[in-house]
Amino acid sequence: QVQLVESGGGLVQAGDSLRLSCAASGRTFSDYAMGWFRQVPGKEREFVQAISGSGGSRYYPGSATGRFTISRDNAKNTVYLQMNSLKPEDTAVYYCAATRRAGAALTQSEYDYWGQGTQVTVSS
Repeated sequence: QVQLVESGGGLVQAGDSLRLSCAASGRTFSDYAMGWFRQVPGKEREFVQAISGSGGSRYYPGSATGRFTISRDNAKNTVYLQMNSLKPEDTAVYYCAATRRAGAALTQSEYDYWGQGTQVTVSS
């Protein structure tokens, strides 16, 4: 069992930056690839980025623009999502997730554990 707790969300203005954190506990953190997803009401949960257990590989959706960057610190059992140049359309609940799947995991069904989510609201 892996427990995930996100933090770092909040209300910001367009153009600002935020760094989300997700602290993991319960298992060997480096055994798990980690992903960030986001969801707005009425829509499917959307893949944002993922990172391998070692941190050596990162995965982005085809629509990625380079404003967001995933990273991890295995010594701190934490994965991060740095978000720059935020836009109102980035407003969503952001979730981190963990999977023992090897290779790219880009869909929510591939993840085994989820955090409770953190709200990010970007005002125009």
